[in-house]
Amino acid sequence: MKIYSDPGNQHTLKAVVAAALANLKLEIQFTSITDSKVPYLKRGKLPVLEISPNEYIFSANNICRYILSNGSEQTWELKVEEWVEWESTHLQALLAPYLTAVFGGGKKNAEPFKLPFCKLNDVLANKQYLVGTSLTAADIVVWCALYPAITDNPSLCADYKHLQCWFQGLASQESFQKGVATVTSGKGASAFKEAILSQHVKVPLSDAGRERGQQAAISQASDGQDESKKDIPPEEVAAAKAAFTRGRKSLPKLTKRVHPVLPQSSGKNILITSALPYVNNVPHLGTIIGCVLSGDVFSRFCRLRNYNTLYICGTDEYGTATETKALEEGLTPQQICDKYHALHRDIYKWFNIDFDHFGRTTTQKQTEIAQDIFHRLHAAGHILEDTVEQLQCQKCNRFLADRFVEGICPLCSYEDARGDQCDKCGKLINATDLKKPRCKVCSNTPVIKTSRHLFLDLPKLAPALEVFLQKSTSEGNWSANAKLITNSWVRDGLKPRCITRDLKWGTPVPLKGYTDKVFYVWYDAPIGYPSITANYTDQWEKWWKNPQQVQLYNFMAKDNVPFHSVIFPSCLIGANDNYTMVNHLIATEYLNYEDTKFSKSRGIGVFGDNAQSTGIPADIWRFYLLYIRPETQDSAFSWADFVWKNNSELLNNLGNFINRGLTFLENSFDGVIPEIRLESEDERLIAEINRELKSYIALQEKVKIRDALKHILNISRLGNQHIQACKPWVLVKGNPQEKLRAGTVIGLAANISCLLSVILQPFMPETSATIQAQLQAPPECYVLVEEFVCYLDKGHKIGKPSPLFSKIEPAQAEEFKKRFAGKQQKVESAAKPSAAATPAPPTSNPPTSNQATPAGPQEIERLTAQVTAQGEKVRKVKGEKADKAVVDAEVKALLDLKRQLAIASGLDPDAASKSKGKSKKKGGKK
Repeated sequence: MKIYSDPGNQHTLKAVVAAALANLKLEIQFTSITDSKVPYLKRGKLPVLEISPNEYIFSANNICRYILSNGSEQTWELKVEEWVEWESTHLQALLAPYLTAVFGGGKKNAEPFKLPFCKLNDVLANKQYLVGTSLTAADIVVWCALYPAITDNPSLCADYKHLQCWFQGLASQESFQKGVATVTSGKGASAFKEAILSQHVKVPLSDAGRERGQQAAISQASDGQDESKKDIPPEEVAAAKAAFTRGRKSLPKLTKRVHPVLPQSSGKNILITSALPYVNNVPHLGTIIGCVLSGDVFSRFCRLRNYNTLYICGTDEYGTATETKALEEGLTPQQICDKYHALHRDIYKWFNIDFDHFGRTTTQKQTEIAQDIFHRLHAAGHILEDTVEQLQCQKCNRFLADRFVEGICPLCSYEDARGDQCDKCGKLINATDLKKPRCKVCSNTPVIKTSRHLFLDLPKLAPALEVFLQKSTSEGNWSANAKLITNSWVRDGLKPRCITRDLKWGTPVPLKGYTDKVFYVWYDAPIGYPSITANYTDQWEKWWKNPQQVQLYNFMAKDNVPFHSVIFPSCLIGANDNYTMVNHLIATEYLNYEDTKFSKSRGIGVFGDNAQSTGIPADIWRFYLLYIRPETQDSAFSWADFVWKNNSELLNNLGNFINRGLTFLENSFDGVIPEIRLESEDERLIAEINRELKSYIALQEKVKIRDALKHILNISRLGNQHIQACKPWVLVKGNPQEKLRAGTVIGLAANISCLLSVILQPFMPETSATIQAQLQAPPECYVLVEEFVCYLDKGHKIGKPSPLFSKIEPAQAEEFKKRFAGKQQKVESAAKPSAAATPAPPTSNPPTSNQATPAGPQEIERLTAQVTAQGEKVRKVKGEKADKAVVDAEVKALLDLKRQLAIASGLDPDAASKSKGKSKKKGGKK
């Protein structure tokens, strides 16, 4: 195999190291990007691997993986894929401006590395490699990307010991040393200078120019993905010019949305659902980006494309979670549903989530449709009856549904696993398999009892399900994690799945002998989509029983996948009633908060009701969440990064381009679009914008929302570069010909702003509307086509321009970071009693001995949980043979808590100490 590279290309290092590891001979031929004689350089980037005559690989990361696979067509592990993509899309975006500054003499800013370095350091804790127990392409591409920066400045990773150990460990391996020696010719990091400065924008001398150069480098940093620098054939430029010249009159008219939206006999009918959020809590940013915001962006895009689109969502209101919350708040389940449904509705409205209908599952339509599907399943022989072991809390005197039980996960030993699923490892589990189970209400240890339940016969439905999945996953847009999770379920063999629960709050089971039970929420909840649609229109079956004409898109986080890809489709297949089934299943990974998880109880993270209180507009929140959308791997909300993206991408890039252009148009041309007489550089710019626009549309069609957003910013950057290169502020002061040229440049900039307002609308609808108001854009502009056209003709009068975005000061972000940091638990030394050992003060003055006054159920529940937790702590310190002083302090805290509990329960407050005394006497007899 032969690889073509310019000297000192740090991306070539990946391929050379991989070849050394694979023991493959790799011939290196040095060339340059400007060598027009070489046909494979039309993509405008190096390195290039020639695997056979006229067959090339142009991505350094893919070259690395191809070499490691020994040229086979193997499918690499998903985790390796995620790291490789992370290096390309995230790490390189930070390295590019840094390396440009290092080798171009600019100001180096290492602050952006904090988040990725923390991520790497956490992953590499007690591990030798990023994925598994052996070296993979993930290690190679990340190490090679970091090599120039860390070699230039070893202190970059000094505060990240695991990362530093990993980096140095790989650096000591022979294959890495050979790779470095080959690519750098033994010159060290300085050998990368020429290649890096030729790949990225060279740093201008002025501070302002240097900052612009670094920002431009970011857009070009994704492993050679700079599309704007490709050679553009003359015929492509001519076609772009022709489309632009035809103008907005060539655009189709935007279809007006009239409710109820119903499928049409021609064209695309797009039905969009996002996972129904539980009604028992306030949605946090992860919930918002994982389902409702992602669905909103796609639905807005579809409407811009004139697709007939219906977007449905609502609150999931039945089940254990609601009963639990009702107990906590002392309300009825219905009151909880009413309270939190309104809260969810208002939060999503503030975030500008444009549902066609936002409903709920506690409706008569839900009961009718869920029971109808059940009757059909039962009649077709897809329902089994069986006796199952179930946990029962004898203190609460009831069977405990899954979410009423917590304990230690039997698979990963996570201490707070739920009875249906472990939040840490993501595996579905049975409540009876939990170690040390505890009742969520009273913390008492439940016992195993038997109860009769109904099961969906998944093994019987499996053959038909597999046929459906094969077609849907191959023809539709399924995210990689959705396919992986679904395949693992099917591959491991489907088992009958219980669909009933011993609860009161839920859809009643319409079968003799089971009328005291309700349907399990994961049978019931997905039926909420058709039932909410039925509450929107009585013609709901035109959407939900019309698979021939309707394309169904489901948006969710990855923990919801099996219920939408296996359980719900199996139910619809078994019902045999021509139901519309999922064609495209799009699941995100998890969004974390800074370096931890969101926690409402501990006040950690920004929740839906917090975002508005910051005073930061909803569009800014939307933009950042979509920019870091966890499409292929977990991501994290970071206040530092939030400020960086706002001030750089929005304020300095997008906002700066639009405002400077429109302000210049107002000041120099009275706000009237002048004659646009295109020259060759303008025509090339239009062709480049067309490429970005086509990529934007293609990515949106594939529901690659995060990547599509980057093309909006690329178009804005192209516009900024064009204005900067042409200098219309100089031209306008010259002769008539130069003033005409200034008018063309700024008229073209105004039209680019109009295009940006259209493609920005799905992401930032308020900002889009503001831009269109400033432009006084005609309504035809709102239809999205694949060519950039002249929206604003000569003589069009714009409105009053004004800045679109405001700077967020780092100090302001630090205040927000502290506000939403929550209450962190402090770790005390072993020589002192822990903070938890100090009993919580009673809510009122305690009565005197033998005069107990009962408290409310919530206070009793709280104290019971504290007694249980403190009892566990006492057993732990005794088992660890801690110092007597520590043990005595913990025992004293336990007795004080028991006394408070006795008082709250109306019992003798001295009972605890009496029973303790008896146990001591018994112990003395032994």
